[in-house]
Amino acid sequence: MLQFFAIIISVSALFGYVNHKWLKLPTTIGVMLISVVVSIALKLLEGIEPAYIEPFRNFLTDFDFSSFVLDFILCFLLFAGSLHMNLSHLKGARATVFSYATIGVVISTLVIGVTTYAILSAFGFEIFPVHCFLFGALISPTDPIAVIGILSRYKIPQKLKTEIIGESLFNDGVGVVIFTLILTLITEGRETFTAGKVLEVFGMEVGGGVAIGLAIGFIGYRLMKSIDHYQTEVMITLAIVTGGYSLAAFMHASGPLAMVVAGLLIGNKGKEKAMSDTTTEYLDKFWEMIDEICNTILFVLMGLEIFLVPFDRTYILIGLIMVVVSLAARYISLLPAFFIFNRKEPRKGLTLAVLTWGGLRGGISIALALSLSRIIREGNVFIVCTYCVVLFSILVQGLTITRLLKKY
Repeated sequence: MLQFFAIIISVSALFGYVNHKWLKLPTTIGVMLISVVVSIALKLLEGIEPAYIEPFRNFLTDFDFSSFVLDFILCFLLFAGSLHMNLSHLKGARATVFSYATIGVVISTLVIGVTTYAILSAFGFEIFPVHCFLFGALISPTDPIAVIGILSRYKIPQKLKTEIIGESLFNDGVGVVIFTLILTLITEGRETFTAGKVLEVFGMEVGGGVAIGLAIGFIGYRLMKSIDHYQTEVMITLAIVTGGYSLAAFMHASGPLAMVVAGLLIGNKGKEKAMSDTTTEYLDKFWEMIDEICNTILFVLMGLEIFLVPFDRTYILIGLIMVVVSLAARYISLLPAFFIFNRKEPRKGLTLAVLTWGGLRGGISIALALSLSRIIREGNVFIVCTYCVVLFSILVQGLTITRLLKKY
C-alpha cells in the first residue's frame, strides 16, 4: 500500500509540475493530458519491447481503479465540493438542480440506452437492451470538476454557476443509484425485480444516504460547536467523511449523497454557528488542498488506465459516435426542467449551450465502466465508449467552454 501511494503521488506531483511549468492548463485537464500521452507512448513501446513495459502493466492490472474511486477517493471529493457550496444560492436554484440531477439523469439514461442498443445492433453486436441502459446510467452523471475553476474567472450569472456545480454534486449519487438498480435487475433476474424491490433499493440508497448525511453532519456540527480548537475540528470533518462513508456502505445507503448532505450542513450551518474565523480559514484551506490532491491523483490514474483499454478500431468508431449521442442526450435531458424553471431566462440558447457543454463526464463514469468487464461480456466496448466520451469531455469541452463563458 505504501509503495502504491509512493508511486501514484510521485507521478502526480511530476505531472502537476510539468503542467504548471510548461502547459499551464487547468490542473485536472493538464495532468490527464500528460497521462494519456504517456499511456499511449508506453502502449506503442510495448509492441516493440513488451518486457520493458511488463512491470507497468502488472501495476495497473493489480490496481482496482473502480474500488479506489467508488470506495475511497469519491467521498473526499464530494464532501470538499459541497463544503464550499453556498446553501442560500442552492435554495434559489433547488427546483432546477433537483430536476437536472434526477429527471435529467433518468431521461439521459433512457436516451443513451435506446440509442446505444440501436448502434451496437447495427454493428452486429448481440446484446441485451438492459446492458445498454446500464451504460446509459454510468455515462449520464456529469462531473464538471475540471470546469469549476474556469467558471470562477468569468462574471456569469450566479444561478447558472450554482446549477452546474449543484447538479454535479447530486447527480453523481443519483447516477450510482440508477446504475445499482439496473445491476440488481441483471444479477437477480426479472422475477425478483418487482416495483416493491425498486422502491426498497431506491429508498435505502437515497433515503438512507440523505438520513446518514444529516445525522453525521449534525453530530459533527454539535461537536464542533462545543469547542474552539481548529486542529480537532478539522479532524472531526475527516471523521465525518471516512466514518460516514463507511457507515453508508455498511447500511447499503448512498455514500455520495451522504457526503453531499453532510458537506452542505458543515459548510453552511457549521461555518456560521460552530466555527471561529480561524477554524473556518484552516478548514477551507485544508479541504481545498485535499480536493486538489485527490483530483490530481484521480485524473492521473484516469489517463494511465487507458493503457489497459483495448485499441479496437470498431470499438473506437462506436465510441466516437457515442460522443455525439452523449452530448445530444445531455441537451435533451435538460430541456424539460430548463423550460419549466427558466422561462424568464433572457439568453436561453446560450445558457443551454453552457449547461450542455459544461456537463463534463469524469472518474465515476470510468470507475463504473471498468467494473462492467467482470459482469457482462460486452464490457470492453462500453469501456472504450466511456473513455472516448470522457476524453472528449475533459480535453475538448473543458478547454473550449471558455469561449462560451466569455459571451456572458
